[in-house]
Amino acid sequence: MQRVCLALPTMRACPGTIVDLAEEAAYAVETFGAEVHLLVLDTTEGAEFAKNADAVAALVPAPGVFVHHLGNAAQRAFFLDVARRSGGADPELLLDLMLPQDVAYGSCVNRIFLGAAALGCTSAHLRNDDFDYQVVDGAKMFPIHHELLSLGKPAGEALAGVARSELDPADAEKPVMLVSAAFMGELNVDIGEINELDPEVYRDLVRLWTPRVWTLEQQDEMVDVSFKGAEPDSFDPADSVLGVPDIWDVYMCNVAIDHRGYEVLPLVPSLRTIGADYALLHALVHAKLPAVIHKRHIVNYYTPERRIGAGFVSYQLRFVKMLLSMLYLYPVYGQMIDLGTGLLDERHELRVEPILGLVRSTVDLDRDVNETCLDEVDRLYRKLGGKYAELADVVAGQRQQLLDEAREDTLRWVALIENWAPMVAAARERGLAG
Repeated sequence: MQRVCLALPTMRACPGTIVDLAEEAAYAVETFGAEVHLLVLDTTEGAEFAKNADAVAALVPAPGVFVHHLGNAAQRAFFLDVARRSGGADPELLLDLMLPQDVAYGSCVNRIFLGAAALGCTSAHLRNDDFDYQVVDGAKMFPIHHELLSLGKPAGEALAGVARSELDPADAEKPVMLVSAAFMGELNVDIGEINELDPEVYRDLVRLWTPRVWTLEQQDEMVDVSFKGAEPDSFDPADSVLGVPDIWDVYMCNVAIDHRGYEVLPLVPSLRTIGADYALLHALVHAKLPAVIHKRHIVNYYTPERRIGAGFVSYQLRFVKMLLSMLYLYPVYGQMIDLGTGLLDERHELRVEPILGLVRSTVDLDRDVNETCLDEVDRLYRKLGGKYAELADVVAGQRQQLLDEAREDTLRWVALIENWAPMVAAARERGLAG
C-alpha cells in the first residue's frame, strides 16, 4: 500500500483548512487505496494553537487516514533528537536550520520532508494555510487526484493516467518526481497594492528580482507573468500533461514531490524570505525529469495581518529579502540548466554533489548588485509615499543586516545540504512518535 504525507505547515489558526485537508486525505484513501498521513506542523501558540488542536480533535476518524498535529515543543524535541542521531557536529545549529526563531518558509517545508521520512512515506503533498479548493457541482477538486495517478511511477507507466503527453520516449524509464498545478485568485506575493498605486513602480520593483544579465525586454516578459498564477478560464479538473515542464508551471503552493527528490536536496533555510522554497523544484525541472502538470488549480487568498501595521512591515521585508536572495540563487539555477541531466545519477535520481558545489561557489559573490538593489528599493518605496515611505525607513535601518543575512542564508543552506542525508536517515530510523 502506498503511504503518503499530505502536509500543512502553518503559523496561524486555520481550522477550516485542516478540515478541508482531512477531506482530501479521505478522498485519497477511498479513490486510490493509499495510506495517508495528514501532517500539521504548527508554530502557533496559545489560543491560535488551541483552535487548530480543536479542529484536529473534532475530525471524524477515517480508515486509512492518520493525523499528526505537532506544536512547537513537539517539533523541537523531534528535530533536536534527529539532529543528535544524525551525528552532526553541531546539533543545535541543525535544530536552528530546521526550526529557527524567525519565519523561514524553506525550513517549514524541510520539516515536512523529515516528518514524511519519519512516517515512512514515499511522497510529500504540500498545501498552504491560505487557500481554498475549486468546487465543481458541489465537489472539491483535490489536487491529490492527479498526484497519486502519476507520482513516483516510471514515466512510461504514468502515461496511462494523463490526458496528454509530451514525453520524450527516451525518458520513459525516468521516474515522475513532481506533480503540480497553479493557483488562481490574488497574487502569490502580496504586492498587488503597489500595482494599484503606481504600475510603473510595480514594474520597476518586480524587475529587481529578474536576472540582471537579461535584457530589459526579457525582464519585462518575466514581470508580466510573475506571481500571477493561472487564468480563471484555465481550470479543468480532468486535464493533465506529462513531460518536462517549464519552471513557470510549477508552484510550491500546489505540488507533490517524490521522496527521491526531497530526501536528496533540502530547501534553502533562509530567514524571513519569500520564495526560498523553490530551489528543489528548479533542480528537478532543470535536470529534465518528467513531471505532470495538471489544472486542479487552488484559490489563493490573503490573510489580513500582513497588510497592516507590524504584519505589513514584516511581510514586505520578506519580499525585500527575496530580491536580495536572487544574487545567490540565480547563478545556481543557471548552472543547473547548463548541467541538465548531468544532475542525475545512473538511476535517474538527483546527485547532491554538483548542486552543493554550485551553492558553495556563490557564497563570496560581490554584493554590489544587492547594494544597488536596496538603493532602488528605497527610491521606489519613497515614491509611493505613505506607509511605503515608512517602510523605506525600516529597510534603510536594517540595510547591513539584510545584506549580511542574504549571504548567511547561503551558508546555512550549505550546512544543511552537507548534513541532510544523515538527518533523513536518522528521521527514518527514529520515526515520528515518541
